[in-house]
Amino acid sequence: MSDPGPRPPAPRTALRRAVDGWLDHLRVERGRSEHTLRAYRRDTGRYLDFLAARGVQDPDQVTEEHVTSFLASLRAGDEEHPPLAATSAARAVVAVRGLHTFLALEGESGSDPAQEVSPPTPPRRLPKALPVHDVERLLQAAALGDTPAALRDRALLEVLYGSGARVSEAIGLDFDDLEPAPDDDRGGGGMVRLLGKGGKERIVPLGRYAREAVDAWVVRGRPGMVRAGTGTPALFVNARGGRLSRQSAWTAIKGAADRAGLTGEISPHTLRHSFATHLLDGGADVRVVQELLGHASVTTTQIYTHVSTQHLREVYAQSHPRARTPGPARP
Repeated sequence: MSDPGPRPPAPRTALRRAVDGWLDHLRVERGRSEHTLRAYRRDTGRYLDFLAARGVQDPDQVTEEHVTSFLASLRAGDEEHPPLAATSAARAVVAVRGLHTFLALEGESGSDPAQEVSPPTPPRRLPKALPVHDVERLLQAAALGDTPAALRDRALLEVLYGSGARVSEAIGLDFDDLEPAPDDDRGGGGMVRLLGKGGKERIVPLGRYAREAVDAWVVRGRPGMVRAGTGTPALFVNARGGRLSRQSAWTAIKGAADRAGLTGEISPHTLRHSFATHLLDGGADVRVVQELLGHASVTTTQIYTHVSTQHLREVYAQSHPRARTPGPARP
């Protein structure tokens, strides 16, 4: 039997031509990178195979049900493909939505069947909070030395942990944002005015340790740095006398974490997470923590209750006699 030779290439359907036109548009007119184009080509290729198996070859044949079924197939997997995580499935749906939006705008399709299909929401990652003893190690490591930079870094970290401030709020502090402690202030640190997202202002307690660190910085460290600049109301300044930057704040925390021997990713937000978690562990009401953090909705704050609940489970498992793993039976 003679060799029939190579198979002729499969005919390019209207959908295949539409995908090629969309990818060309992304490359030429939108300037998308080759990495992005490869990902979109792979995602839409799987989408076209899905539609072809259902006899769909023309853009106008695609319905919203096809798109939602494709999303479900991504999450469930099949014999050829393992199930996709929410983030990977979301990327594929974004590609499909981009394709159909393009076809509708170009007049190659009478409707946009993917318009109402939302990508899956990735699972919300719980914030990582440091244990209290690790926070203490971090703050002690920031205080090594008596140089202006060491005094500033200790004060900065104490403010971040003592008030739950975002890094932008902390480096945005001016002298006038500090309020002295009244006689009946049990914390002894007074209050601090923070300017949050959307220009929303809130006043929160500072705490004695943070206020003592700030006072030490203001008296013994800041004057030497300010002389290098032209004068500024900023509380935290750099070696040139200007306001401290976000990058410098990150560097200060990274250096303290390295000196403390702490591993893992530790950022200014780690101290904010730790502030909230430790308050809840100590019995604070979630709505009080909401106000301290400056969250517009308590729903945002409630993510910390999951962290605190996890901590409670761990303590219970370690402490309760009927929660421990049973040992060998006594004779």
